[in-house]
Amino acid sequence: MLDNRPLSPHLSIHKPVLTALFSISHRITGIGLSIGSILISIWFLFINLGPDYFSYFEIISKSIFFKIILILWTVGIFYHLFNGCRKLYWSFGVGMELSTVYISGYVVLFLTFLSTFIVWAVL
Repeated sequence: MLDNRPLSPHLSIHKPVLTALFSISHRITGIGLSIGSILISIWFLFINLGPDYFSYFEIISKSIFFKIILILWTVGIFYHLFNGCRKLYWSFGVGMELSTVYISGYVVLFLTFLSTFIVWAVL
């Protein structure tokens, strides 16, 4: 640094903005859902290969780790669904005011956890 010019601001000095966190989370859940879809395909493959292979899946599916993964995948499904609907409305120019963006973000979180609770506790 011979010129004594200021550096560009780094991510560490910026406050995390809720809209950015929702956007990043939407992308992460999309990747997680893709991986989950591959795992579902493997599950169907085990079913088609016969009872010997399916018994391996039954052993794996009884673990608590597997159930935690399923719950997280359910959260990802609902979050991606509700946040995707919100982004669809944005593409039509609806709900773009800053206050509406924050309110809809909290609604997405509420609906995500409510839907996940309904799936796992009620159904």
